[in-house]
Amino acid sequence: MKLTRVERKKFRVRNKIKRNSGKGRLRLSVNRSLKNISAQIIDDTNNQTLVSASSSEKEAKSQNKKNKTELSILIAERLAKKAQDKKITKVYFDRGNYKYHGRIKIFADILRKNGMEF
Repeated sequence: MKLTRVERKKFRVRNKIKRNSGKGRLRLSVNRSLKNISAQIIDDTNNQTLVSASSSEKEAKSQNKKNKTELSILIAERLAKKAQDKKITKVYFDRGNYKYHGRIKIFADILRKNGMEF
């Protein structure tokens, strides 16, 4: 099966993280589309999602955010709060096939300001 360029890039980034994730850290996976952004903290050893936040949830839709960067900030703050409730502070940031630029960078910076380490 031949993979596309985007799939190869995603697997390359993700496999580097999974190789190192056995050292007690979890993986924070980010997914974005043209309108929404979502993220989840995953335990790869147990194949389990521990915490997730998305802009397509009912609570996020009730907030009247004007642009996508404000939406990214809101979701990052919500994810950081949920992670602190579960006492998760150290994660690996899995950006997938997205560049560390724009909404992804803002998302990561807000998570760092709210106590996440990566």
